[in-house]
Amino acid sequence: MFCLRPVAASAASVFALALAAPSAAFASCGAAFCSVNTSSAFMNAGLAGTTRLGLRYEFIDQRHPMHGDDDVSVGEIPRHHDEVRTLNRNLLFTLERDLAPDWTIGATLPLIDRSHKHIHNHHEDGEVHHIPEAWDFRELGDLRVEARHELLASREQGLGISFGVKLPTGRTTLKNGDGDLAERSLQPGSGTTDLLLGAHWRLDLAGGSTAFASVGAQFATAEHDDYRPGHRVHLDVGWLKPVSERLSIPLQLNVSFKARDRGAEAEPEDSGSTTVALSPGISWQMSPHWQLYAYYQRPIYQHVNGVQLTPRWSAVLGTTFAF
Repeated sequence: MFCLRPVAASAASVFALALAAPSAAFASCGAAFCSVNTSSAFMNAGLAGTTRLGLRYEFIDQRHPMHGDDDVSVGEIPRHHDEVRTLNRNLLFTLERDLAPDWTIGATLPLIDRSHKHIHNHHEDGEVHHIPEAWDFRELGDLRVEARHELLASREQGLGISFGVKLPTGRTTLKNGDGDLAERSLQPGSGTTDLLLGAHWRLDLAGGSTAFASVGAQFATAEHDDYRPGHRVHLDVGWLKPVSERLSIPLQLNVSFKARDRGAEAEPEDSGSTTVALSPGISWQMSPHWQLYAYYQRPIYQHVNGVQLTPRWSAVLGTTFAF
């Protein structure tokens, strides 16, 4: 993405932390990662060092039920569970290293802080009992390991590919205090090993700004305990404008598609979505080795299958240190 001149290098942190940022993962319960792309593929020249440590915080408050393209109220369209709210506060830890000028390998591990509420509609003796249920947990999620290869790298433009796996390191049997098992899409792990594929491109423009684009996909290779998450595809297009030697302003358009989950433990009628979001940000280079960034993401189009929880906005804060 970025041809990082000295003036533009300060903006690199907005794309540091993960070899490929996780795409939005809307499900009926509202579990999600933010789709803002902070890939280090766009900042190799931005930090002094070949090893990078990153921390990214995501805030996604999914409290607005939707049906198709329309907003609905809780319980307006009857379901076995009427979803009320899911609050996602994710921390993503990243370690990556440049093995050669055109090869990078890295790993990202999320710590998921998630609270979820829904109303269980229990049918008994011809009556419906509305039972509130809730989960609140902090758990490690699924580890992502990925390698990136630069096919073309110069000061003016770049082109590369990435590939890797998401490993089933997160729990899939989490229960609340009442002993109720959380929905599979709410669990901190999917239980599946997923294939990760991606490609990225960047081009320097007149005036010191940079254009960039990336595409990524995630495919579950098998199901686990009668659950297989839907495949995901995300496209990111953006522009970066340096304001000073340290301050830069990036802007992204993030498009995410998630197919329906499958299996006896899935909710295919209430999973899968298409989201288009606009994500302005800011980046500050504290030193040659340390960068900070922040993003505000606003969906401009959302379509969900069935009834699902969605956010009105999301936020990302992050920092990267290189040595």
